[in-house]
Amino acid sequence: MSTRPVVVMPDAVAVVTSYLRSALAAAGEPVPVVSRIPAPRPARFVRVERVGGARQTVVSDRPRLDVHAWADTEAAAADLAELVRALVHVIPGVRGGVTVYTVREVGGPQWLPDPESGSPRYAFAVEIHMRGRVLPGA
Repeated sequence: MSTRPVVVMPDAVAVVTSYLRSALAAAGEPVPVVSRIPAPRPARFVRVERVGGARQTVVSDRPRLDVHAWADTEAAAADLAELVRALVHVIPGVRGGVTVYTVREVGGPQWLPDPESGSPRYAFAVEIHMRGRVLPGA
């Protein structure tokens, strides 16, 4: 029998999308923040997708997230991406009951027009170190 705790890591995408929805609304930019591209596709929205990462410690995870910002114009997509980037970097704290320790940028903003629609889009990538939940009695 193992003496190590059973630790369930948080859904990083759910934590970050929920945080960004609130933070963007508070910044006067209430745009949809989603994990999948909506249908119909709004003119402006942000998508957060987990693309990897690894367990950091026995009780913490460091998921890698790609963050994409779509808008009507290249300049508007760049501005939205920069706002989201700034907000992501101040996420450390307790968010939705999950402790977020640090954010490390692993890919700065890049112009990445949507290949299907041609819509203006910028993207960047971060790793977010967050604490898991220890299962009681496990």
